[in-house]
Amino acid sequence: MSNNKSELAYTRYLAPDGQLTAPLPAWADDFNLLTRLYRQMVLTRLFDQKTIALQRTGRIGTFAPCLGQEAIGVAIGSLMRGEDVLVPYYRDTAVQLMRGVRMDEILLYWGGDERGSAYAEPSVAQDFPLCVPIATQALHACGVASAFKVRGEHRVAVTTCGDGATSKGDFLEALNVAGAWQLPVVFVINNNQWAISVPRRIQCGAPTLAQKAIGAGFQGEQVDGNDILAVYDRMQVALDRARKGKGPVVLECLSYRLGDHTTADDATRYRSADEVRQAWNEEPIKRLQSFMAAQGIWDEGREQALVSECQALIQEAVNAYEAHELQPAISAMDHVYARWPAALAEQREWFLERVARRGGGEHHE
Repeated sequence: MSNNKSELAYTRYLAPDGQLTAPLPAWADDFNLLTRLYRQMVLTRLFDQKTIALQRTGRIGTFAPCLGQEAIGVAIGSLMRGEDVLVPYYRDTAVQLMRGVRMDEILLYWGGDERGSAYAEPSVAQDFPLCVPIATQALHACGVASAFKVRGEHRVAVTTCGDGATSKGDFLEALNVAGAWQLPVVFVINNNQWAISVPRRIQCGAPTLAQKAIGAGFQGEQVDGNDILAVYDRMQVALDRARKGKGPVVLECLSYRLGDHTTADDATRYRSADEVRQAWNEEPIKRLQSFMAAQGIWDEGREQALVSECQALIQEAVNAYEAHELQPAISAMDHVYARWPAALAEQREWFLERVARRGGGEHHE
């Protein structure tokens, strides 16, 4: 259907109450698929809740939750192939879980341990670690996609970002090179309406963020990011397009960040409770749950069993995370440079000598 703010395509199948707004594609008749997508959204949300609790009790560092945005990541992760490469940003727990990254690895990363980015699952071994600098990952994805094209491989690089990242030069440069070289890359914008404390309405004058693809000469479209059926459908088309050599796509997913930007943020300082309350009425998990219940494939008993199953898996991951032996303090310097600059090499040697004089107590530095 058409978006009234632009001529770009806008896709939605499920209204906030779970009612259909348009005929579903044929694949949506697969109730096993719908159940799997729902399960992953619930798992992601419960994992988010547990991770925030760990941060509040000092057991991990700052964390970026994806509350209210689970549909986007679950749809992406469920459709990417093992040979594809994910180039994520910091709010991509849902994608990582779908790709096969373990929960204890995610906790290690947010706990400040580089081992959290050394994924054990072979199918995600080439995926990039979470990117905290804003928008730089978009250019990295273009580099990956360039390699795919040069080698003649039918693989896709998928990169994600928030709405604020689309205002950065790195993002626009990435669109430019992707369009000029017709790269097999999909740019997914999680437009959750807030770039930390800056609302979407004042950070960019364009009617839609997806329109930024037009200037780079390729396709951009919007989708209801709270409707996992819509995100899944359009992501499937975008991946197929890129895989067949038809060029890149920008997919702008309209969602809402129901929680704080990170655990270091307090969103109540810059947005109203009424706005957040209204956004809760449109969140993705209840939306799909209502649809599935209407189809007779979900009920309260299944819900309680799912929650119990997810909570057990999460606790098991927390136990595994906390069982990891602490890394020595010097490990913080081990993954910064492939070749050490002379000045920093001297500092590292100084640090090692200091630790040796203190009897190896580097864990407590």
